[in-house]
Amino acid sequence: MRATPSLRLSTRLVSFVTLTVVAATFILFVGGVISFKQLGNNYLNHYLKNIAEVIDEELQNSSSTKGKDSWLPKLLKASNVVEASIAKDQQILYSFKEDGSYDNTILFRQTYPFKIHKGYSVTIAAIAPYTSVTYSIGPLFSITIAISIIILGLMWGVNWLRKQLIGSELLEERGRMILAGKVDDFSIGVEQEWPATASLALDKLISELKDARQERSRFDTFIRTQTFLDQLTGSANRVLFDSKLESTLQEPDSQGAVLIFRLSNWEEYSDEVGKHEGDELIVEFGGVLSNLMQKFPDAVLSRYYKSDFAILVPQQRVKEVKEFANQCVNNLERITPPGFFNKSDWFHIGITMFNNGEERSKIIEELEISVKSSKLQLSNCWTLYKKSNKEETRGSVRWRTLLDSTLENGTLFFQRQSVYEIEGKSRKKVHDELLACIYDESGAEIKAARFIPAVAQIGYQVRIDKTVVLKALSIIKNSKNDEKISINIHAVSLGNRAFSQWLSYELLQLPRECLRYLSFEFVEGQLLANYDAARVVINKILGFGCEIIVDQVGRTIVSTHYIKDIKVKYLKLHRNLITDIDRRQENQLFVRSLIGSCADTKTKVLAVGVENMDELEILQQLGVSGAQGELFQIEEQPKERFMKFRLPKRRSRWG
Repeated sequence: MRATPSLRLSTRLVSFVTLTVVAATFILFVGGVISFKQLGNNYLNHYLKNIAEVIDEELQNSSSTKGKDSWLPKLLKASNVVEASIAKDQQILYSFKEDGSYDNTILFRQTYPFKIHKGYSVTIAAIAPYTSVTYSIGPLFSITIAISIIILGLMWGVNWLRKQLIGSELLEERGRMILAGKVDDFSIGVEQEWPATASLALDKLISELKDARQERSRFDTFIRTQTFLDQLTGSANRVLFDSKLESTLQEPDSQGAVLIFRLSNWEEYSDEVGKHEGDELIVEFGGVLSNLMQKFPDAVLSRYYKSDFAILVPQQRVKEVKEFANQCVNNLERITPPGFFNKSDWFHIGITMFNNGEERSKIIEELEISVKSSKLQLSNCWTLYKKSNKEETRGSVRWRTLLDSTLENGTLFFQRQSVYEIEGKSRKKVHDELLACIYDESGAEIKAARFIPAVAQIGYQVRIDKTVVLKALSIIKNSKNDEKISINIHAVSLGNRAFSQWLSYELLQLPRECLRYLSFEFVEGQLLANYDAARVVINKILGFGCEIIVDQVGRTIVSTHYIKDIKVKYLKLHRNLITDIDRRQENQLFVRSLIGSCADTKTKVLAVGVENMDELEILQQLGVSGAQGELFQIEEQPKERFMKFRLPKRRSRWG
């Protein structure tokens, strides 16, 4: 980008005009002085020449020749002659010198030959008339007036020029603000801006740019919506659900349940009464399910087939899934189905549990078997597919006990996963993401993906986030290198006034040069759900010098307006989009659309969960700036270092 000039246009023009006038005045003054000196010398030369002629004529008389010692000095003194000498053939015949000392550099000395007395000459030295000239208002009044007029005219001209150029200054200042990124604040110029055509053209271009950005945002959202959302209900379509289910099955320590809801004979009903009535029933049915699944923050609702809905509920045990299924039956029975349906037998639910490593096709087969079993019961009910399940049977009470013990003993620790920016074959480390982990009662390691859903259910987000922040700040204080770290905190915690004040206080305790090594990560869905409250706190965090990262981008289809609003540094794509992206054209389209939304910002897109070079190559071709995952080296800090960390006693009152 070209560098903008440091001096404004008006400053440069005023400086140029002022310099030109001063230089012209100075040149005129120097020329006047030289002319004055030359005129003085010419006048004195002419005067002394007349004196030489008088002396030549007087020496012609014998009486004058004999009495030259009496009359000649008087003549020379009267003529302000300082020195005079009459010589013949370089032999001095007469010499005169005025009493006193004179500077030879200011004397005008000239030799004049006699016309009557051939061979004689007189050399006369006199004081130049301009050497005794001093400033006087009377004689130099006209010059004083002229200089005063020039100065006043210059001041008036500079002031007039500034007024004429104030419009260009306003236009230039507006351009500087636009280059600084404040396009929205200076999208419309004031009437004083000049040239007016340039100002109006800028207004028009900014307006068209805004329209283009809005249209592009709508188009990008439309692409993602058409690719992954059902157009009737707004829930996920089969493509997105299969992608999320397969990614969930590949995650370590993942478990949970999948539920399928089937409306019996919906297609026959739709053919008989019309598509509009059939769609209304589908929308009402899907709306009830959407409200019910809100209790699970990571659940995914999908219209899997025309008359089938599927819900993915990760990290839940059988007891919670059964309770959820009963709630679904009770709420769905409140819907009054059309007379075409049997009110006691018009929907059926199939359920199957899963663990990591299972195949998606097997899960779908189990769902089909369970929903058919439910249909055979001839009533609105659910059926759970029976299989050996090694799931963790820890309920909310046991989770609460375990988390209380962890927070009191300070045994929460971090694992590090490096994040890299990639350009070609070179890579640059951006930061280390600190992944929270805890130990269960038997000492087995539990990662955040397992216990964070439980944290949300029992309402421990603020307590966990305080512990994570304190440990991260301790690492920064004790760190001897300049490596950046990022921590994950819940966006819902930012809505807690006590937590936001506590966080501001803790960040104020660290020097600003340390805070620039800290980044905060927020889950996209949670951030937008608590956006109004979170935005205020995030702006404070940015003011401290920390960076903001949005994680799990693409897990849900949302607008990306927040990217510019809170100045996001990095967007981390959800691993569901990355898994086998080299074979999934729809995921590539989604990523390309998301990168397009960041085109006019400084936000960079990173991929999470990259496992092989094929995925990395496709991501680079799409324009992703960096990645993290098993493909790269995972640096783990010694667990003992974090286990020995204890919360200061003064912090206990915030527990």
